[in-house]
Amino acid sequence: MVPSGTRLPLILHNAVTTRNAKPGDPIYLETLFPVVIDNRILIPAGTYVQGEIQEARRPGKVKGTGEIRMRLNSMILPNGYAVDFNAIPTNAGTGGNEATDKEGNIHGDTDKGDDVGTIVKTTGIGAGVGGIATQSAKGAGIGAGAGAAVGLAAVLLTRGPELELPRGTTVDVVLDRTVYLDASRVNFTDPGRASALPGPPSREPTRSRSPF
Repeated sequence: MVPSGTRLPLILHNAVTTRNAKPGDPIYLETLFPVVIDNRILIPAGTYVQGEIQEARRPGKVKGTGEIRMRLNSMILPNGYAVDFNAIPTNAGTGGNEATDKEGNIHGDTDKGDDVGTIVKTTGIGAGVGGIATQSAKGAGIGAGAGAAVGLAAVLLTRGPELELPRGTTVDVVLDRTVYLDASRVNFTDPGRASALPGPPSREPTRSRSPF
């Protein structure tokens, strides 16, 4: 018996992004560390885990982050023993600043710093152009206002950063119900070994330059 609340550290084999993910898309993962209950290996490292995307939402143009809701519902142990179960993510190491809420939804990052930079940069350019054109502080002020408006429009007309789960993302999940295993099928003495997948590199959120 693997009790409810047991955590499974996993690694993702197929990349997922809100740019094209849709409900029903499969998700393939693998356990990174063996699960030991009462000094007995029940789920070795390298056990395959499969799930599916239940909802994928792209980031908004004005507010809102990308969001993916997934459900993990089956696993195949190294000896071929297949088991149904239910689990939701509690954490995801994506290389960015994504976060997971208590319902298991994974939320993408924002790029507020980049948005501010866009507005500040265009404000400065507008101020310079206005000042040169009118040779006055008033002209610089008008130019700054126009530049800020252009920068704000650029932010409002483009989407926020897509939620990216690259191959190699680590995902911690927790079982939300007890899993019963056939004792005759889980006589493992080897802790197993997970595939050597490189983790995703650290990355900054990037606002999509396309409004679509």
